[in-house]
Amino acid sequence: MLTAMLFVFVIGYLFIALEHPFKINKAGSALLTGTVLWVMYVFAAPDLIPSVSFEEFQHFLQSSPALLSESFRDQCIHFVVDHQLIHCIGEIAETLIFLIGAMITVELIDVHGGFLFITNRITTTNKRKLLVIIAMLTFFMSAALDNLTSSIVMIMLIRKLIGNFKERWVFGSIIIIAANSGGAWSPIGDVTTIMLWVRGNISTSATIPNLILPSIVSALIPVLIATRFLHGNVTPPIYFQEEDNDELLKELKTKEKLSILIIGVLCLIFVPIFKTVTHLPPFLGILLGVGILWVYTEIMYRRDTINEDLKLRLSKVVRRIDGATLLFFLGILLAVDVLRFSGILGSFSVWLDQTVGNVYAVNMVIGALSAIVDNVPLVAGAIGMYPVATEAMVAASANPEYMMNFVQDGTFWQFLTYCAGVGGSMLIIGSAAGVVVMGLERINFMWYLKRITWMAAIGYIAGALVYMLQKWLINLYL
Repeated sequence: MLTAMLFVFVIGYLFIALEHPFKINKAGSALLTGTVLWVMYVFAAPDLIPSVSFEEFQHFLQSSPALLSESFRDQCIHFVVDHQLIHCIGEIAETLIFLIGAMITVELIDVHGGFLFITNRITTTNKRKLLVIIAMLTFFMSAALDNLTSSIVMIMLIRKLIGNFKERWVFGSIIIIAANSGGAWSPIGDVTTIMLWVRGNISTSATIPNLILPSIVSALIPVLIATRFLHGNVTPPIYFQEEDNDELLKELKTKEKLSILIIGVLCLIFVPIFKTVTHLPPFLGILLGVGILWVYTEIMYRRDTINEDLKLRLSKVVRRIDGATLLFFLGILLAVDVLRFSGILGSFSVWLDQTVGNVYAVNMVIGALSAIVDNVPLVAGAIGMYPVATEAMVAASANPEYMMNFVQDGTFWQFLTYCAGVGGSMLIIGSAAGVVVMGLERINFMWYLKRITWMAAIGYIAGALVYMLQKWLINLYL
């Protein structure tokens, strides 16, 4: 059965990775894969639970005395449905609710013209200067918002500044690299960092100081290389398409647009502080921010001068959220959790430890793979393979020094955050930012492979070496 489950997962993964050639939305493939695997697992549970989850299973039975009179098969089914599945859904829900809140916040800022205060202040037409400005804006915007949203905002910006589509391809490619690098050092900058942060693998206080320099290097080197191939000024566009919400933007006061930008960004930045102070899950912090924005916009729309049909209240903005993306995360995380509960990921982690045995090498491989396939299931798989080590686990380990790599903020989790985020830049299909830019600008896969991949690879390796050097210096002097 394990072989069949692994086969189903691989087939589903192929359909996700090859979404565009197959013309099947990856959300559908992920949901089908995840649900089929859970069906297979519940039938195989009596054979798998005794060897994979025996102690947890015994504890479940002790807390449910009524099940002791039932058959072993029924006990296993109850354990899967009433314990493992519920636990799995709870962890996934934390991530999805956080993403929904973040999407609503960013969308609300965007539709009310908040980002125009940033984009309208860029006036240079020099290619080299413009590329550096775009890369810097994308890098820091991605850390505060997320790489996907930042990429969309910056693509909309360069469309207003650059008319030649081939020139926009170069700028769009650098936006991908800068967005992925910028999202890697912030707990809220990328879906994978959000997953690791929400589940307690990394913390804000350790992630930012340890990963900001490697992330800067991974973005800076491709930018410096690209500027050597750029000369002169950009070709300005003849016109650009008007936004659907232009009428509303004309009626809103400047201070109202700016206030939504400030409040929205502060709500996003406040989430890590909220988690540190209250010790409550991050999704409650982001929901608090959404509530503040909702009340503020309702008060703002009390003005009679704004046409009621133009008002983009939060209840309307919610409909603009990409539901397919959320369903994709749900499906793939369900699938990966099955592999964790069935013991497949545990066996794979043992094989990696025995054959590779080096956390840097393992993460570099994961980073390279994230350029080929989506980094969300890769990180989810790593979380399933390597649980966060506690002090008791370190003390009981035959190799405590190696086990220290897997404690919260350990080397493995920090380097995984960097590699999974930055490694996806090496191919245009390797990240959410890459896929959305590819779709918006119709960038050719082979064009990116020939002209940009080697730059992104050099940046990825350089940033990784910087992180390793940091760790060596810390161990040397502390």
